[in-house]
Amino acid sequence: MLVSAKDMLVKAKEGHYAVGQFNINNLEWTKSVLLTAEELKSPVILGVSEGAGKYMTGFSTVAAMVREMDKNLGITVPVALHLDHGTYEGCYKCIKAGFTSIMFDGSHYDIEENVAKTQELVNVAHQLGLSIEAEVGSIGGEEDGVVGMGECADPAECKRIADLGVDMLAAGIGNIHGKYPEGWPGLRFDVLDAIQKETGVMPLVLHGGTGIPSDMIKKAIDLGVSKINVNTECQLSFADATRKYIEAGKDLEGKGFDPRKLLAPGAEAIKATVKEKMELFGSVGKA
Repeated sequence: MLVSAKDMLVKAKEGHYAVGQFNINNLEWTKSVLLTAEELKSPVILGVSEGAGKYMTGFSTVAAMVREMDKNLGITVPVALHLDHGTYEGCYKCIKAGFTSIMFDGSHYDIEENVAKTQELVNVAHQLGLSIEAEVGSIGGEEDGVVGMGECADPAECKRIADLGVDMLAAGIGNIHGKYPEGWPGLRFDVLDAIQKETGVMPLVLHGGTGIPSDMIKKAIDLGVSKINVNTECQLSFADATRKYIEAGKDLEGKGFDPRKLLAPGAEAIKATVKEKMELFGSVGKA
């Protein structure tokens, strides 16, 4: 059964670990993440960007696939289905489709409009039992065509958004979507600490979890990060394993061209990456 992300993140905050959000792109992705979470007895959040939702023919298709897969695989750990970097319109589409959690990314609006739209969506989400994430300060890199330079969020603005009743807050602290460039200065822990002091018990979210050194991840969790988003790293693992399969000529042996065989090494690679991250985040055995 799918659940909202709220309870799992409250427990993570209290227990000083983080729950991983792993973005899904197709059936193989979803199956690999769910099976790994069940094996490790870890709560998990399945993230869906608007681009991935469109690719999979719509949010209702995604929700139906995830619900049926969760049931048919016999998954017993808490699973949240979460809209990642949602627009105002996208949030309503996911609410209608049956997602259990949404993220409204109003970081590109001025603070007044961000506050107004976030407050409206908080009220709607909570009436329906959904959890909601908001963002302050643009996350660096590119996500579905939205480019951010990795600004640091204003702690006062973070408090203002947190006080609206959101369940989790993504705040820019120098993190970047995608691969981290050479010379990246690292996370701004001074900013994270200041945000934590302003937002109190609010679970904080770290976007751009791919490529951040393990020691920085652990320190971020110590400073209040309870949810960490991973996408690019799984994509790279999948691509690398698939390339090796084809370069080894496996697709030319017997029925190696069958997509179930062709995609199997990539699916196993995703499992390995998810396991590594869950162990790093400390969520193993916390379901």
